[in-house]
Amino acid sequence: MRLEVLKTYKLYIGGQYPRTESGRYYIARNKAGAQLANVCLGSRKDFRNAQVAARGAVAAWSGRAAFNRGQILYRIAEMLESRRAQFIDELLLQDLSQAAAEAEVNTSIDRLIYYAGWCDKFQQLFSAVNPVAGSFFNFSVPEPTGVVSIIAPQNSPLLGLVSVIAPVIAGGNTCIVLASEQKPLSAITFAEVLGTSDLPGGVVNILTGSVKELVSWFSDHMDVNATIYCENDSSVQSSIREKSALNLKRVFFYDKKDWNSEEGQSPYFILDTQEIKTTWHPIENIAGAGGGY
Repeated sequence: MRLEVLKTYKLYIGGQYPRTESGRYYIARNKAGAQLANVCLGSRKDFRNAQVAARGAVAAWSGRAAFNRGQILYRIAEMLESRRAQFIDELLLQDLSQAAAEAEVNTSIDRLIYYAGWCDKFQQLFSAVNPVAGSFFNFSVPEPTGVVSIIAPQNSPLLGLVSVIAPVIAGGNTCIVLASEQKPLSAITFAEVLGTSDLPGGVVNILTGSVKELVSWFSDHMDVNATIYCENDSSVQSSIREKSALNLKRVFFYDKKDWNSEEGQSPYFILDTQEIKTTWHPIENIAGAGGGY
């Protein structure tokens, strides 16, 4: 009788696919107990490597034309479409029904296209020219906050993952994501999609492993600017609030979102990881040229 050789799902850091530096792994199983794959059990060092890669990619990614970021998100959707059957098969292995698996993949593709369209539009929506009492222009515009750490939804292995990554990178941020611990296959296969798209290395970094073990590093690292947590564990939420206060991280809890519905997508998700920058500019006196303000 032949023994099946399980695939080892590696990490995705800086555009590469390293094994965890710890050398640890766990076996992903479905509800029936069948072994699905060997999955890296990420460590604090893996998170640090991902953070360094994410920080190194911020300047170039945030400096790209918004239209180009939209092109890249659209390209990710194209690549996901081309591997649609593979993702459906993996979701079936992870206990989703045929209908649910197809819906999850289809909605993930549509969600990427949705945010691709917002890349060069959300600034117009959220920017403002503010009224001031003086001879100045006053502008408020959103700018990316920087590096965002994300604990992805545990029960939406592909759609939840896409729904939290897409608005973060659409706004010019980079991210480190901890995938679903119990259903990790789709996350690393999605990393393969990212690696074969036009997305620069370091913009998205995906780790696998134990939420309990890694959540503290996601929330208290001093060179992470925002944290997103997608589960409803109140003790973890409290810990994230406390640790994030060390460097005034922005904290967002997406624990009550239905990613399959319309509430799972919104330009306001982009705004969550933006900072509003207000600038002043003097109004030149051009009365001598035949007019004035």
